[in-house]
Amino acid sequence: MNNFLKEFKDRGYFYQCTNEKELSYLLSKKSTNAYIGFDSTAPSLHVGSLLQIMCLRLLQKHGHRPIVLLGGGTTRIGDPSGKEETRKLLSEQQIENNINNIKRVFKIFLKNNNPQLKPIFVNNYKWLSKLNYINFLRDIGKHFTINKMLTFDSVKLRLQREQSLSYMEFNYMILQAYDFYELNKSKNCNLQIGGSDQWGNIVNGVELIKRETGNHAYGLTTPLITLASGAKMGKTEKGAVWLSKEMLSPYDYWQFWRNTDDRDVLKFLKMFTDLSLGEIENSKNRDINELKILLANNATEMLHGKKETEKSEKLAKNTFKENSTGENLPAIKINNDILSKNLVELISFVSKGISKSEIRRLIKSNAIKIDNKNINDDKHTVDPNLFIDKGFIKLSIGKKKHFKIII
Repeated sequence: MNNFLKEFKDRGYFYQCTNEKELSYLLSKKSTNAYIGFDSTAPSLHVGSLLQIMCLRLLQKHGHRPIVLLGGGTTRIGDPSGKEETRKLLSEQQIENNINNIKRVFKIFLKNNNPQLKPIFVNNYKWLSKLNYINFLRDIGKHFTINKMLTFDSVKLRLQREQSLSYMEFNYMILQAYDFYELNKSKNCNLQIGGSDQWGNIVNGVELIKRETGNHAYGLTTPLITLASGAKMGKTEKGAVWLSKEMLSPYDYWQFWRNTDDRDVLKFLKMFTDLSLGEIENSKNRDINELKILLANNATEMLHGKKETEKSEKLAKNTFKENSTGENLPAIKINNDILSKNLVELISFVSKGISKSEIRRLIKSNAIKIDNKNINDDKHTVDPNLFIDKGFIKLSIGKKKHFKIII
């Protein structure tokens, strides 16, 4: 088996492949261009996209060239895969800004000194915007049958749930297939990688290329990653775990990995770090908290660099000391109106993902501290005089959440 595919499997990335034997031969024979598409629906990608980024990083490691398709065209439509409702449409300027911001993430993860392996960035708006509808239907649409399109999960599940699926979204799979066809022609791209929910779209592209050009192309998919708890990867009670310093601090990113469920740690060390599989195997009997710090440090350094990682680890260690002042903690500004309300309202404002009943339970169980002192009265209001000396207070919610509160 080809070395890339072997490591792809060993790290837990593999789900399905259109023709594994042929693809393995191709990858062993020559350097290959492969692409993954990312729609630009937000100013940053989040951890839910990290597995796909790691796939491109692994491609580079094995001497293949990644193509990053930023869907300026398809973002204007919306992919129905895995969605329960129609995506909110963005303005042209929003999409353009999002693309520019997302590019920065890839330039960090896919930085490479070899010009033959540097990522190729493409925007499918370049060719999709020029399509003539009549010609497109005649030349490309003829290869797609409604019967087959209705069998794909992206369509079938929406219809089974009796949720509306617009004709605009229904066209998405044809446009994605056309993207692969276009990249095969213009960038000699023979492989598309995507999540398991993209299988139908990828297969359509493979078949379109074969029918139109006679070329052999391949599809490779990754499994859907969920946490051991059953929650979706990349989502927390505070919201998405963004891959952008402006949208999520390096400290909070480090903490996300540090707080990984014990059952997920070894799996995530394989999936989301550059540690060799041998190193991970040799480390597996270490203390679980040491492994979590190893995961947090490696994952954070990859995105935010060594300096920010060391700072985050040091800050975390200091935070858990009882005498920690909280000086370097993430700061949250509140106004006097919030301060004058009781402790339940204050915590609800600071940590919006916790319900008020859960906050009351935490207070009663001595899990709330202000400046390292337990508060067990849910009617408690914070004394404004506490802010006079330092200009802030330290609010601790449980053992893992600590904030610097500033008026």
